[in-house]
Amino acid sequence: MTQAPNHRTAPADERLVLAVDLGTSGCKCALVSLDGAVHAWAFRAVPLHVQGALAEQEPQDWWTAFLGSAGEILANDAGLRRRVVAVCCSAQTEGTVCVDRNGEAIGRALTWLDARGAAAVARRVRGRGLNIEGYAPLKLWRWLRLTGGAPSLSGRDSAGHMAYIHDEEPQRYERTHKFLNVPDYLNLRLSGRFCATQDSTVTSWITDNRDAHHIRYAPELIRLLGIDAAKLPEIVRSTDVLGPLLPEVAQALGLSPKTVVVAGAVDNSAVAVGAAVADFDTHLYLGTSSWLGAHIPFMKTDVRHKIAAVPSAVDGRYLAMALQSTAGANLSFLRDRILYHPDELASDEEHPAVYEALNRIAARVPPGARGLIYTPWLLGERTPVDDPRLRAGLLNMSLEHTREDIFRAFLEGVALNTRWMLEPFARLLGRNPGTITAVGGGAQSDVWCQIMADVTGQPIRQIENPIQTNAIGATFIAGVGMGALSFADLAQLRRTRAIYEPARALRRLHDDQFETFKEVRTRLAPLYHRLNQPPGAPA
Repeated sequence: MTQAPNHRTAPADERLVLAVDLGTSGCKCALVSLDGAVHAWAFRAVPLHVQGALAEQEPQDWWTAFLGSAGEILANDAGLRRRVVAVCCSAQTEGTVCVDRNGEAIGRALTWLDARGAAAVARRVRGRGLNIEGYAPLKLWRWLRLTGGAPSLSGRDSAGHMAYIHDEEPQRYERTHKFLNVPDYLNLRLSGRFCATQDSTVTSWITDNRDAHHIRYAPELIRLLGIDAAKLPEIVRSTDVLGPLLPEVAQALGLSPKTVVVAGAVDNSAVAVGAAVADFDTHLYLGTSSWLGAHIPFMKTDVRHKIAAVPSAVDGRYLAMALQSTAGANLSFLRDRILYHPDELASDEEHPAVYEALNRIAARVPPGARGLIYTPWLLGERTPVDDPRLRAGLLNMSLEHTREDIFRAFLEGVALNTRWMLEPFARLLGRNPGTITAVGGGAQSDVWCQIMADVTGQPIRQIENPIQTNAIGATFIAGVGMGALSFADLAQLRRTRAIYEPARALRRLHDDQFETFKEVRTRLAPLYHRLNQPPGAPA
């Protein structure tokens, strides 16, 4: 690990952005200066309602959580409150809110976990004859040519949600004035505008994305989806100023009525702006799930490995992404289902700072986890193979191993999967990604950053406050929208804490470990397919 001192002076610009980060678990609000320094933040949880394929949230719960978290940080310091000049949102994506002409939500929102649209999507994407992985060839070609992707057969994206509401809830469909994604709904409540950003519309799969400077609806794709075009919001850029904060919201928060609302972005777009905005600069998000991302100047799709470059928050640029289903979720699984599962063996004592302890313990174990291999596929995998039937497992365990080795193997397993994703991702970029910027909660771990560097063979840059990257990205978007920053300025504003170089002495060990990891998938996939075959599905 190399410490990277930041030679920075205090910013002359005293202005602050109220940055909103709304995830599935809840809403975090932060006060961030235009150079990316976080001055205060607060969080409010939001419940998730799950029943079978249904996974919904109450839009009013989002708003209540926003008012609570924003109110907390603004009420604590009148000096900070007076410096706020803009509000900008980063939010979970692939959610769908139906709103009426008055902007009132009609029922609960369908979240990215809601799979009720699978059958409705299948009816739209399949053909009567030959299908390619469930899609009619001509339809798939149209989607790929115009959007760079296609509606998910899982029904969990915006296209699936709108198709489901059209087919299964006709009364709600008729009452709907506009379909909005999650950040679009927040912007409606903040500014009164019915609009969507160029990145929030991506997973509706009804936009022509071929010109990154001019994302627009594609009438032929709207017809394929079977949705009334009048129910779609206007498309704006992430950096567009939507107008002033609504008077009642400004009054409730104690903000100036001149405070502006900047359109913002979905969470992965905002993270990319906060992490690495220059062309081909790669970042690794380590949260519950994980992804590799990089801004690139062209639209490109790797159908085989499920990697696509789609419109981003940076005007004129696409965001290439490779998604891993579970990363930090493996550690929370270890904590909640193994170490502290509530049963007869559980202790009544309070849980310690588990992740800090895991890091200390894993650091004591030699690289390679004494031969243990962990496959982190708790929820199947998406990239570089789209296989929901894969499962997690520990292999090569013996009586000589301890739980310390298991902790190390979990961290290395996620790193091995990241290296697996990195192979096709680098080919899509057309170059070695070089130093990768690590962000998200997992990037707070020095041990995990070093493991990532050693296993992938790529230097890992750890930034300051990596868990706040969403809020910092939203702030930078607001700064560009207000004319206080340009995207070219952001590389100089990135606050690096340390750079982790891969250890040359470990290269052969991890190369062998990686080949074993891939062989495990090849050999066990047929078994997992049989064990996890859905009821009624063909073998």
